[in-house]
Amino acid sequence: MTKQTKLQLFCTMYGGKVKSTKKMFALGAIGFLGMGMLLAGCKSAPELTQTDALKMIQAYYDQAPAAAANITVNDQGMGQGVVAKYWAKTKVYPNRFWADFTLTPEGKKTVKLANGGELIQWRPETPNDPHYALVMATVAANHMRAHDIKDIQDVGDTKTAMFTEGVNLDGVPGPLQEIAHNPGNKLSSAKTATFVLDGGAWKLQSVK
Repeated sequence: MTKQTKLQLFCTMYGGKVKSTKKMFALGAIGFLGMGMLLAGCKSAPELTQTDALKMIQAYYDQAPAAAANITVNDQGMGQGVVAKYWAKTKVYPNRFWADFTLTPEGKKTVKLANGGELIQWRPETPNDPHYALVMATVAANHMRAHDIKDIQDVGDTKTAMFTEGVNLDGVPGPLQEIAHNPGNKLSSAKTATFVLDGGAWKLQSVK
């Protein structure tokens, strides 16, 4: 075997290995880069705690305009209002169970009637009608309150949490708060908040 033949054989064997090694390094580098991009894309979302979720929900309520609370006043509530001197009976009708009441100066600072006036027309169907009631609004205006949030659940790309939406009676006098707790009043309801990722952080999307 001549020297030229031996040189060609060496280049064929080891040159090919060098080229294959270079290709392997190149493919390895591409694979490593692709894996890094994949891991970056699969970066886990930040944690959403119940405390942070409740803060976002309350901020949602605080940004809404303050509003009066509606209070249902039944027969028991009418009597409590008379004792509290929010209204006074000014007329009794022949059937003896219809009556008119007029808001007192203290009452005008406490409640607002649906018709915007000061005359309460009490018109039940029977003397002891258990279903008859009138709705009045508090003069005090407040923001709703969120409390008692439940465990946060993953729903697709979003997170949801159930909580209690409650009427805020801050600034409402004690006697009227007692009336607000009589049967017929609903001071709280169950709601569901939905959160979405926005710029790498959780954001409140809706309250329903």
